[in-house]
Amino acid sequence: MAKKKKKGFSCLVKIIKFIVFAIISASALVYYIALYPNIKTNNHKKEYLYIKTGSSYEDVINELTKNNFINNKFSFIIMSKLKKYDELVKPGRYEIVNGMNNNHLVNILRAGLQKPINLTFNNIRLKEELAGKVGRYIEADSTSLIKEINKINFNKYGINKENALLLFIPNTYEMYWNTNAFEFVNYMIKEYEKFWDDERMNISKKINLSPAQVGIIASIVAKETNRRKEMPTIAGVYINRLKKGMLLQADPTVVFATKEFDLRRVLHKHLEIDSPYNTYKYKGLPPGPICIPEKYVIDAVLNYENHKYIFFCADEKFSGYHNFAENETQHNANAIKYRKALNKAKIK
Repeated sequence: MAKKKKKGFSCLVKIIKFIVFAIISASALVYYIALYPNIKTNNHKKEYLYIKTGSSYEDVINELTKNNFINNKFSFIIMSKLKKYDELVKPGRYEIVNGMNNNHLVNILRAGLQKPINLTFNNIRLKEELAGKVGRYIEADSTSLIKEINKINFNKYGINKENALLLFIPNTYEMYWNTNAFEFVNYMIKEYEKFWDDERMNISKKINLSPAQVGIIASIVAKETNRRKEMPTIAGVYINRLKKGMLLQADPTVVFATKEFDLRRVLHKHLEIDSPYNTYKYKGLPPGPICIPEKYVIDAVLNYENHKYIFFCADEKFSGYHNFAENETQHNANAIKYRKALNKAKIK
């Protein structure tokens, strides 16, 4: 009888040991699948996983393995399927941190917790340049961006296809990588509407210039000088010329007409170019901006300096500043000094 009891007790101990072993093994497996660090990056730096719009679960797995982001593919697949991520794939740009576990990464991906990008653009002259630069930041390509820009209801904003770039005010904008062309253009329109608030609109009306006209003048001022202190003065010169019905005779508009954007010196042959952007030939403002002006340049035009200058010429010291004149005699004297300096420096 004692032997039977001893044998029964021995069996119970074995069963308990087996259960304990099974629990420990299961726990270890769960830990390995869910919590063990399985994500790696090059040089232990942050990297990003890009999941394109319309991607399948298999596409995500391929992207992870192609970039060597996971040590054990099988454990990630088990974790992701347990959490039904294979049914919840969301596009975007996701931060990959070295040492992440499967559970952490799956939670981020299935919740769509992507990291936004900072999209910056400035010094843009052409629609193609804008689309090309923006297309390097977001999922939308340059072709789709140009198509969407061309669909804008221009009349609503008092602009046209020639000056449509004025809707895109240079700045650094936070948005998601998987932003499409339609979303990007609408985002920029909202930013434009925020910028042209009641205060700026009232100033624009007061100086008798539309936002588009202000923007075009600002684009010329931006290419005339990078000295912020001088911008309201130069804006004042162009506004004085417009009021007097004079030709603007702005060299940067001629450079734009030539499309030789690295041109350092405007010569007589350039002034003969037949283009509505050649302000030596055609009165008034050119049909569109010659670049997309920054906010501070637009504000410099809105708050232009009220003076009597109608001429200005680059400083002969090449300081980046200009000499201003109220009459042609003064201006010619300034121009002679500058030409001499150019010749001396052998700038053609």
